[in-house]
Amino acid sequence: MDIKQPDQSRNTILQAAYCEIHRKGYQAASIADILSDTGLTKGALYHHFPTKHALGLAVIEEIIGDRLGRLLSDPIRESEKPIDALLYLIIHVDQQVPADYMELGCPLNNLMQEMSPLDHEFKSKLNAILRNWQDTIEWALSTGQAQGEIRPDVDPKAAALFIVSAWEGCVGIAKNLQSGEAFRTCMQQLHDYVVSLCAGR
Repeated sequence: MDIKQPDQSRNTILQAAYCEIHRKGYQAASIADILSDTGLTKGALYHHFPTKHALGLAVIEEIIGDRLGRLLSDPIRESEKPIDALLYLIIHVDQQVPADYMELGCPLNNLMQEMSPLDHEFKSKLNAILRNWQDTIEWALSTGQAQGEIRPDVDPKAAALFIVSAWEGCVGIAKNLQSGEAFRTCMQQLHDYVVSLCAGR
């Protein structure tokens, strides 16, 4: 037997569950549809995830958190010029997300809106991802100040909170309007806001 098979089955389930939750939301997500998409048995699913709740939490940590980290946090933290990296991402993120991102919205924000008022564990794990994103932008702004890129009067913590809030708002507007153009317009305004924080600009 291929010793990697259990891990492959688990990953297949996670990916299918992520897609199902992104399309329908957690509460409407169907275990039967997830299994149909994977071709696996109910026994295989419950071997890895004893409850739907456990599966949902794993999707948050292992899919949503990981993807957001690789898409946004890692490029900023790995850059010698994090402000340049942030500005680049704001303008080009629409080219790096799946095609259905504007139609379905941000999976993190969707779940926060749906589940944070209902489930403490969901809220805790979703907030941890949001805090990491906010902390990354705060770090970028603080580093930018140390490098002379960001004005000394800027409050990195407050500005980071606004940037994350505005970013999620841009995605929400695009989802409601079903418009990639609306997203790009909003993100251009966010880009201009970050530029306004820069010294000498």
